[in-house]
Amino acid sequence: MNVLGIIASGAAALFITVVLAKGVRRTALRAGAAHEPGARPSRAGVVRRLGGTTVVLGVGAAAAAGTGLGAAGGSGRAVTGLLAGAAIAAALGLVHDVRPLGVPLRAAVQTAAATLAVCLAGLSPVAGVLAVIGIVAVTQAFALLDTSDGTLATVGTVTAAGLLTCAVLDGRAGLALPPAVLLAGLIGFLLHNWHPARIRPGACGSLFTGFVLASSGALVLAEAPPERAAWIALPVLATVAVADAALVLVSRRRAVRPLLQDCGDHITHRLRRLRVTVPGVAVVLGLWAGAAALTGTLVYAQVLHPAFALVPVTGSAAAVVALLRIPAYVAPPVTATRRPPTGTVRTGTVRTGTSLRPGPKPVPAAPESPAPAPATAEPPRTTSGRPTVPPPPTGRPAVGLTADRS
Repeated sequence: MNVLGIIASGAAALFITVVLAKGVRRTALRAGAAHEPGARPSRAGVVRRLGGTTVVLGVGAAAAAGTGLGAAGGSGRAVTGLLAGAAIAAALGLVHDVRPLGVPLRAAVQTAAATLAVCLAGLSPVAGVLAVIGIVAVTQAFALLDTSDGTLATVGTVTAAGLLTCAVLDGRAGLALPPAVLLAGLIGFLLHNWHPARIRPGACGSLFTGFVLASSGALVLAEAPPERAAWIALPVLATVAVADAALVLVSRRRAVRPLLQDCGDHITHRLRRLRVTVPGVAVVLGLWAGAAALTGTLVYAQVLHPAFALVPVTGSAAAVVALLRIPAYVAPPVTATRRPPTGTVRTGTVRTGTSLRPGPKPVPAAPESPAPAPATAEPPRTTSGRPTVPPPPTGRPAVGLTADRS
């Protein structure tokens, strides 16, 4: 095995990725400084989202150069097909970053890219169909991990290390080259993607990373000796990505939400609700992926019994069940209102849906006019016209009247 060629290719991938990522970061900072407040979204956000192109260019250039110099050995055609399919997936992600594409179109392009890689690898029809299905599923699962700073790069780095170890155990240089250069490229990208992230992988970098990992795993699985139990050891390496996809699908299904619409319900979002910091989320998922990769690698190396591969799978299933208990969809608060007492008029504001509009102003009641004073009887007058003056009270009742005894 051309170990020096693989090491040189990895070093080239690391150097190219770091240099390109630094240039993209400076471009994003300049674009953000030139952005005018109040205008449309700045170019800085678009440039940061296109940071995954640095991984694509660095890894692709180093892998192509290594293949041309003979580092791939006898698996040069398979590695060429893998790189061609990964380039198609990266181009799809780049277009999707600039202008979002529909799900059917993306699925069709990913299937075509996986078919190209499988055909150039020379797999049998049955193995080729299974490989295409697995590559598309795992690629999409890894693409969903780009929800927090450093998460995708950390999980991808650990998974690539596991695949590299499995390929080295078989002494296949061609199968070790793709995970080796991807491992180096992701390390260089992680220097700028760690929290606070200056650039992001976007759909371009995430689809490329997932495709290279899935295709490398499919090729190692297809060419592994029967005694390796690769059929159960290698799928364990994608445990974290598959667990996140399963969590999202089950959660949205239970909440009757669109399955293909991002709702902030991934593992990273739920860990953040548990007060885990952003770097802590990347570390937790990295350790989770590391445990799965270590178990799968030891099973592949025949150090552990194949039954031990069920340990990370069972643990991931239990973690998904536990994470489902963490609320992911926050309902808007409902304001309780009191019913006014009977006979009163409700004034002020009237609630209509989610907005408040001024209610009808109370109409002031007309002031009541005072009742007219009762007319007093005019005292009787004598025949001469003079009023009759009553005699002063003497304390005795007059004749014909009874005294009030109450």
